[in-house]
Amino acid sequence: MSTTKMNTIPAKTFVFTGWHMVGVLVLFFGTIISVNFYMAYNAVTSWSGLVAENTYVASQQFNGKAAEARTLTATGVTGRITTDGSDIRYEVFHPKNGPVAADTLTLKFKRPVGEHQDFELDLVPVAQGVFTATHEILPGHWIVDASAIRNGKRILHQAERIAVLRRAE
Repeated sequence: MSTTKMNTIPAKTFVFTGWHMVGVLVLFFGTIISVNFYMAYNAVTSWSGLVAENTYVASQQFNGKAAEARTLTATGVTGRITTDGSDIRYEVFHPKNGPVAADTLTLKFKRPVGEHQDFELDLVPVAQGVFTATHEILPGHWIVDASAIRNGKRILHQAERIAVLRRAE
C-alpha cells in the first residue's frame, strides 16, 4: 500500500491586486477632497467676508469711535430689547434714574453671518424712554445695534446678541 499525500490547501478565491489598491486610494482621497470642496463652498457662500467697506477709512475713524464709546458708557444709559412675535419694544433707561428721554431710536438687525436678511427699523416713541415697532423677525441669532438720539446728539449706542426662537403653532 502506498500512501500519497494530497495538497489540502484550498485555492485562493480573492487576490488583492494593484487595481484594488488604486480603488482604495481613489475612495479614500476622493472622500477627503469632496468634503474639503463642500466645506470651502459653504464658507464662501455663507459669509460676505466684509467687516468694513473700506478698512483704511475704518482705521482712521477708530479713535473717534472708541472715545465716543467711552463717553457713552460713562453716562450709564443703557437699553433693553424685548420681542414677542413681530412686536418689538425697546427701553432706554438709566439704572438709577429710570427712563431716559430720546427723540429717535434706530435698531439695526444683523445676522452674525451673512447680510442678505439684515434690516433697519426706526421705532416709534410711546412713553419716555419706551419705543415700539412691528416687524416680522425670522427665527435665529441676531445682533441688534441700537442708537438713540436726543437733541441731535447720540445718547445710546449698544449692540446686543439675541436669539429669536420659532414659535409653536
